[in-house]
Amino acid sequence: MSMALPAYRGLLRAARIAFQGDERVFTAAKASIRDGFRQNASLDPTNPELPGAIKHAEDVAAILRQNVVQGKKEGDLYRLRIHEDTERGDNDTVKFPDGKTVKIDGKTCCS
Repeated sequence: MSMALPAYRGLLRAARIAFQGDERVFTAAKASIRDGFRQNASLDPTNPELPGAIKHAEDVAAILRQNVVQGKKEGDLYRLRIHEDTERGDNDTVKFPDGKTVKIDGKTCCS
C-alpha cells in the first residue's frame, strides 16, 4: 500500500491540473480515480498485479498532466489553457496535406 498512496495522490494532483476551473469534470475524475483504487484495494502487497495497477495510475497521471489541454470557446476562437507541464512537441508526426511526406530520423513517412 505504500506505493499506492503516492500514486493515488499524484493522480488526483494531475486531475486537478488538467481540469482546473471545470469543477464538474474534476469531480467526475475524482470519483473515477477513487472507484479505480477501491477496486484494487483488496490486492495483497505481494500480488503480482499490484505493480501493474500502480504503473497504470502513474501513466494516467502523466497523460493528464502532459497531454490534456482545456479549451474554452470565446466568440469564434478557442482559448487553450496550456500550463508548464503541457508537453510541447515539434509536430514532426503531423501529417502534411496533399499527400506530402515528411522525413523523421532519415526515414520517409507517407501515411
